[in-house]
Amino acid sequence: MFKTRLISGIVLVAVALLTVCTGHLVLFMTLLGVSVIGMQELYKAMKVREERFNGLELAGYAGVTGYYLVIGTAGQYALMELIAVLVLLMCVYVFSYPRYRVEQVMAAMFGVIYVGVMLSFIYQTRSLYGGEYHVWLIFLSSWGCDTCAYCVGMLIGKHKMAPVLSPKKSVEGAVGGVAGAAVLGAVYAAATGSIPMVYALICGVGALISMVGDLAASAIKRNQGIKDYGTLIPGHGGILDRFDSVIFTAPAIYFLCALLIAQKF
Repeated sequence: MFKTRLISGIVLVAVALLTVCTGHLVLFMTLLGVSVIGMQELYKAMKVREERFNGLELAGYAGVTGYYLVIGTAGQYALMELIAVLVLLMCVYVFSYPRYRVEQVMAAMFGVIYVGVMLSFIYQTRSLYGGEYHVWLIFLSSWGCDTCAYCVGMLIGKHKMAPVLSPKKSVEGAVGGVAGAAVLGAVYAAATGSIPMVYALICGVGALISMVGDLAASAIKRNQGIKDYGTLIPGHGGILDRFDSVIFTAPAIYFLCALLIAQKF
C-alpha cells in the first residue's frame, strides 16, 4: 500500500508541476476536468448520481462548465452565472417533479460551489500578478501541513483533536502541521526572492483552513457511510480524497495573496 501511495503521489506532483507551470489553457482545462470528476464523486456519495446520468446531475456539470468559461473570459459575471446555475437546477426540479427530492437539488448546487468554484481558485491564483509563484502556496500549505501534521502526530501526538470524526488526528499534529507549513512558506519565499514573513503567514493561515477542509470531507463520508469518494488515484482514493484540503486552501490563499502581495507589485 505504501509503495502504491508513493507512486501515485509522485505522479500527482508531476502532473501538478506540469499543469501549474504551464498555466493558462492547460491549467484551466485540467481544473475543469478535475472539478467534474470530483463533482461526480460527491454526487454519487450524496445520492444525486444514479446508475445512469440524470437531468439534475447533467445540469450541475453544465453549471460548473459555464462558471469556468465565465471566470476565464469575464470574471465580473461569476456571481450572476452561479445564480443562473441555481435557477437551472430549480427548473430541472420543478419541471420533472416529483422525480427529485429537494435534498438532491441542494446537494447538486453544493457540488458546484464546494468542488468547482473552490478549486477554480487555483487557476485564479495562478492568474494573479506574480501568480506563477503564489499558486504554489496552495499546495505548500495543504499538502505540506498534511505531511508535517502526520509526522509530528506519529512522534508525539497524544491529545485527540476530533476524537469522534478523526481519531488519529492530534492537537500536537495540528500544531506541527501549521508550523511546518509556515516554515515551508518561509523557505519557499527565500528561494524565490519574496518576503519570508509574508509567505510564512499565508501558509500558516492556509494550513489552519486546510485542516477544516480535511475534516469536512471526512464528516461528509461518515454521514454517507463511505470510506473513500472514489478509486481513481491508487492508494489515495478519489479526487476529493486527495484534494479535500486543497479545496478549502485555494480560495484562502487567493484572497490572502490578493490582499497582502499582489497589489504591491
